[in-house]
Amino acid sequence: MRVLAVLLTCVCFPLLAVGQTGQIDGRILEDGLGDPLPGVNVYVDGTALGDATGADGAFLIEDVPPGEQTVVARALGYETARQTVVVREGETTTVTIQLIERPIEISEIVVERVMLTGGRRGLDEIPGSAQYLSPRDLERFSYNDPNRVLRQVPGVNIQEEDGYGLRPNIGLRGTGVERSSKITVMEDGVLIAPAPYAAPSAYYFPMIGRMQGVEVRKGSSQIKYGPYTTGGALNLISTQIPSEFAGRAEVFAGRDEQRTVHAYVGDAYTYGGFLVETYQTRSEGFKNLDTGDNTGFDIKDYMAKVRLNTRPDARIYQALTFKIGQVEETSDETYLGLTDTDFERTPYRRYAGSQEDVMNTEQRQYQARHVIRPLAFLDVTTTLYRNEFARNWYKLDKVRATADGPRVGIADLLATPGEHADALAIVTGQTSPNDNALEVKANNREYYSTGVQSVVGLQFDTPGLEHDVEVGLRVHEDQIDRFQWVDLYRMENGVMELTESGTEGTESNRVETAQATAAFAQYRLGWGRITVTPGLRFESITIERENYGTSDPDRSGEDLEVRSNSVDVWIPGIGVDVKVTDALSTFGGVHKGFAPPGSKDGTEPEESVNYEAGLRYRVPGGRAQAVAFFNDYSNLLGADLAAAGGQGTTAQFNGGAVDVVGLELSADYDLGLLLDTDLSLPASFAYTFTSGDFQNAFESDFDAWGTVEAGDELPYLPEHQLHAGLGLSTGPYGVRLSARYVSDMRTVAGQGTIPDDRRIDSHVVLDLAADYQVTRRVTVFGSVRNLTDEVYAVARRPAGLRPGLPRALLLGLKASF
Repeated sequence: MRVLAVLLTCVCFPLLAVGQTGQIDGRILEDGLGDPLPGVNVYVDGTALGDATGADGAFLIEDVPPGEQTVVARALGYETARQTVVVREGETTTVTIQLIERPIEISEIVVERVMLTGGRRGLDEIPGSAQYLSPRDLERFSYNDPNRVLRQVPGVNIQEEDGYGLRPNIGLRGTGVERSSKITVMEDGVLIAPAPYAAPSAYYFPMIGRMQGVEVRKGSSQIKYGPYTTGGALNLISTQIPSEFAGRAEVFAGRDEQRTVHAYVGDAYTYGGFLVETYQTRSEGFKNLDTGDNTGFDIKDYMAKVRLNTRPDARIYQALTFKIGQVEETSDETYLGLTDTDFERTPYRRYAGSQEDVMNTEQRQYQARHVIRPLAFLDVTTTLYRNEFARNWYKLDKVRATADGPRVGIADLLATPGEHADALAIVTGQTSPNDNALEVKANNREYYSTGVQSVVGLQFDTPGLEHDVEVGLRVHEDQIDRFQWVDLYRMENGVMELTESGTEGTESNRVETAQATAAFAQYRLGWGRITVTPGLRFESITIERENYGTSDPDRSGEDLEVRSNSVDVWIPGIGVDVKVTDALSTFGGVHKGFAPPGSKDGTEPEESVNYEAGLRYRVPGGRAQAVAFFNDYSNLLGADLAAAGGQGTTAQFNGGAVDVVGLELSADYDLGLLLDTDLSLPASFAYTFTSGDFQNAFESDFDAWGTVEAGDELPYLPEHQLHAGLGLSTGPYGVRLSARYVSDMRTVAGQGTIPDDRRIDSHVVLDLAADYQVTRRVTVFGSVRNLTDEVYAVARRPAGLRPGLPRALLLGLKASF
């Protein structure tokens, strides 16, 4: 009997223990959309009990003690949700929790005043093409390369350069990609290029690794974000002040001694909040300099925000947010690439002639943003800003094979190496017979960009109609100050020796200043399932250049030459969105494209008429979009940039009439919803077809155009681009694969078969990422970029062939609190 009692106790006690607990199940959905959210951490507060949601947003937490419990749901990019439930013994308590997206910290009603899309919820309301990469999207691969981030977006044209994305070349819908100078680039809704009117080439680009969101907007609805309205606008959303005490730390290490640290902490109170953040990354570089020196970079990025605000439910809500940031960079980067022969043999080589090349930069930004909502239907958002940028890119510019011989630019040298064999030998390390063999230019420049912008929003309803009126004004000034010089070197058995130091200001010595006043008005009228959005933008721009000359480094003004150019332009646009069903909508629009002309005499502004039409389809767990576009340029502009293989004068050239047509297809869906499983299988797809042709013949000093015949195709514009992604996650495990295909593209305008020396071959690059959630606060992360170790060229400019990043392993740890 005693043995039987013991056996009964052993069997029954676990059953009794189970009977003394309950369980909680339910679903996590996205507020406003109703989409299930996979991968959300759901747990019982104060315990170790929890679960991660599957593809359908479902979760199950077992062995929960009976009584009142608080269920917490946390996901990156969403406000943390808490819901109190009562758990009973032996029963299942079911809850549904709606997570609210939190793309920015300010009041929801004014989100669209400073964002391009308004987040995921806003995408379906835009009468044009728009994409938003959320914090969860950016988290999947933890890229710090904007090229790899933006390849997910259809309609984006990218020319890589250094393998890391330090100075990206981005275009939209066939605009030129040179230093992202033909698109409107912003951080938190503020122009962020060093001098967006006077010198828009983005030698500074914000560290995308510290961003929590990326927006791209194209079509007629982006004219409010000028001055560049042809292709579209790109907005980077920095880390926002959290709604409660929170922080995050990420540490990564990888190939070529790459080290990355990203950390922030912040808190919010009834009447304010704060955030401090740093993003620091370095690498010794993947290229092999003949001297054995580093070819990498070291970047330190710091940012802080402080907000003062009234109570959210105050009769008149106000918030004042201060933002300050500083970025310092030293990168051993060069414009010098390789000849075709050397690229074939040793694609990651760097010639000895680039051993002194280095880029030193410092960027500072200051911002104060005031938001006031005096009435329930009226809001005003005003931003004061100032950006300062200083950089000196010290790099090889020209080569002389003999003391009295001709000076050969490095672009010409590598384009026709057979014609310059002696000069090439010096660049590759052969001892030079002359002391003036290598000219290294100090491209020393200082920039500032400052202004104030304000947007007034008015929202109201009348019987059967919804009205949203926006009126904006920006007063802006920016400047670039070039104060450059050239040092001379000789080559001695592979080592460069300084023979003559140049005098500052004797190579380029000029100041270019732009003053611009811009205004826009946009009216969104909703009538049932139809939304019509007409808009009008006005730009008044004056650009003046003061050239002191290379013989007046003291700037006495003896040889001062002044030239200026002014333009006033009206930029209209209209978009229409029709919701055919709750899931399907169609949209279309037409608007004027514009880009400022610069100060060169006789240069006209870039102008075009742009059309688009598209379909948008959304179901729980996914969405799809198809857009056709046509950009009809009456005048396309090209700029003489050293980054584009030119002389670096930044002079602009008229290209005349150009037609660009294209198709954008994109879709994403969690395939796990089709299966009876807890697996989440997110799949994504983005395809872009683009064709751009000159409509007239002309001779151009712009190297990428040269002698143009009617029908010639635009350079650096691949016809086909494809991105596909597939992921798998279950419980604490996750793995993702990304694939990118780019078709052949020509490097000089032309038609027919692309010559070998003017072609960049097609390539496919695969990236892999995986993570394991050790605890709900700690995750181990790993990725392999260029999984198959594909060797591929990305460009023939600034000078010679340049390789993409080889296979690179990255391992790290992510922790949040």
